[in-house]
Amino acid sequence: MLEQYYKFNEATGVNFTILPDGNTVISACSVAIQNNQLNFDKKVTGLNNAEELTKHFPAKTVIALNISGKGVLQKQIERIEEVNQNNFSKILPNAGIQDFYVQNFISGEFSFVSVIRKIEADKWINQLKTTGFVPLMLSLGPFPIRHIITQLNIYDAEVIFNGFTIKRDEKLEWTSCNYDPTVTAPFPLKVESEGIDETLLIPYAAAFQLVLSNKLEVIQAEVPALTTEFNNLLQEKKLKVQGFMVLSVFFVLLLINFFLFSWLNSANAKLTVQVSQTAQSSSDIQQVNSQVKQKEALLKTLGWESNINKSALIDQVASLLPPDITWHEAAIDPIDLTNSRSQKAIVFYNRKIRITGNSEKIIPVNEWIARIKTRPWVKNVQLDSYTFNSELNTGQFIIIIDY
Repeated sequence: MLEQYYKFNEATGVNFTILPDGNTVISACSVAIQNNQLNFDKKVTGLNNAEELTKHFPAKTVIALNISGKGVLQKQIERIEEVNQNNFSKILPNAGIQDFYVQNFISGEFSFVSVIRKIEADKWINQLKTTGFVPLMLSLGPFPIRHIITQLNIYDAEVIFNGFTIKRDEKLEWTSCNYDPTVTAPFPLKVESEGIDETLLIPYAAAFQLVLSNKLEVIQAEVPALTTEFNNLLQEKKLKVQGFMVLSVFFVLLLINFFLFSWLNSANAKLTVQVSQTAQSSSDIQQVNSQVKQKEALLKTLGWESNINKSALIDQVASLLPPDITWHEAAIDPIDLTNSRSQKAIVFYNRKIRITGNSEKIIPVNEWIARIKTRPWVKNVQLDSYTFNSELNTGQFIIIIDY
């Protein structure tokens, strides 16, 4: 749940394009994540130095820096997973990798390796720091736009913008990347439905991969100082979020404790009143209990039994009667003769139905009993007696149903 707070929700991409004469053209684009949507915050083009950025962006702005143009060497070679001193000679013969920042962009069967001297890159990074910004990431050339091409209104394999011509194969893997300052996009470019200057594509792509760095395979040069700053800021964010969560938990616990104490206080006062009332009216309660018992006994004697529709039970039993049986009598809660004699008072069976009738054979009676057992309200059915009367040539039976 906290992962959404362990990232940068706002970032500004800054592109330094170093012209052949040594002058610099700066473009910048800031983005922000709001309600799970990425929106443009500010777009700036045509600046000439880092000082001018302070007029458009506040201090402490998080920066994803991109450098292209003079001083950035780009070379396309066969795919290599990692650039090290052993294979760096293929890129720059007789040069030491320790003097350069290296970016290895892999696409398909090729590696597009971009390098810049540390002295040159550190100059631009320090300029941003001096003006009050916080650079966290360095990318070289146009390669970060890999992450945003699908957002653009480009439907061909060839991508052309701001002097760059990128060719892709049928799998949309990059096959070449060339630069010609005279080349421009053949049509106005859009990000989704919003128009964007082609000079802003690279800074937008740089800012995009910074705010989504936890979900993307970031295309960047390895700069230990920036990586350390990036991780430190992330840790600071995590610490703040976790500290806020701890304080929130303590506050909630304190609030719960207050309400619980208030509720218990109130409940204790109510219980005190109830105990007092109970002590004062104990004799009344005993009287009420006695009346309740008398009424319960009367209801039991009258056969109320929770308002059961007894005529409906008889109808159900009758609907199951086989044609070979003659039904003479059905008694609900009949008199219990045994207990009535011993108690010298009329005592009734509780929740019983006694049925008497005639059947020449016992098989229909057993069949009827089996049918009655299928009713959900029947607890038990038993044949109490079956006596064959030879004079009448029929059997007399008694069935007892518990319900």
